[in-house]
Amino acid sequence: MSAKRRILGIDPGTNVMGYSILDVEGNRASVVILGTVQMGRVADHYARLKRIFERINVIINEFKPDELAIEAPFCGKNVQTMLKLGRAQGICMAAALANDIPVAEYAPLRVKQAITGNGAASKEQVAEMLKRMLAFAEIPKFLDATDALAIAYCHFLTSQLKATIGDTDKGGGVKIPKSHGNSASWEDFVKQNPGRVKIN
Repeated sequence: MSAKRRILGIDPGTNVMGYSILDVEGNRASVVILGTVQMGRVADHYARLKRIFERINVIINEFKPDELAIEAPFCGKNVQTMLKLGRAQGICMAAALANDIPVAEYAPLRVKQAITGNGAASKEQVAEMLKRMLAFAEIPKFLDATDALAIAYCHFLTSQLKATIGDTDKGGGVKIPKSHGNSASWEDFVKQNPGRVKIN
């Protein structure tokens, strides 16, 4: 793993898409930018997908990320909504892969657990925890931006733990050996192992 790298975090959506850029140097992570792409005024679904693709390419060309971390598909009651979300996710992945940027997916529950220790945490709780950990100026109006940052930061933590532990579970996540105690979450593990994972 490179000592210096840049992670693009994406919270996909066809109404509002959140994005973030996280710089990583060793064990340190810092926020470069948080933002959203608004598509409420674009009526046509396919025009929205085009806008997503164009904006992702602009972000990639401007910030030159090394990796993409994106929210993985999840099951919902509304099939049409899930279909549209899946298309948005695919568009983001295609843009990254076309630029030779590797992609990592994270389920919403896992992201929330990594940031707050609680898989059922609210968007507001996630945003507040990120603000404390990464010390950025203010929480943005649209929490899709901090959701995107949470995904990028979850990827950073996962990479750190994977490099430290060197073991993975069957689902592609980091496996915490039993010798680490009763760590119920990423946050607990980090607190119990301050010398192994540093959060700034």
